[in-house]
Amino acid sequence: MNIERINELARKSRTVGLTPEEKAEQQKLRQEYIAAVKMNLRTQLDNIDVQEKDGTITNLGEKYGKQRKH
Repeated sequence: MNIERINELARKSRTVGLTPEEKAEQQKLRQEYIAAVKMNLRTQLDNIDVQEKDGTITNLGEKYGKQRKH
């Protein structure tokens, strides 16, 4: 992930503005970054098991990863 380029475009946007090509690049990089963060979170949830009060074990990836509310 090219976080440096995302930050560089954000700084340039605040100072001198972006060309249409740079705006498109910024949007693409942001979408890629968000997708990577979501994938990382899902992977972490898949590796976490919680023991409930009744003794059952629940995998957080199975419990929360399948829910789509948007």
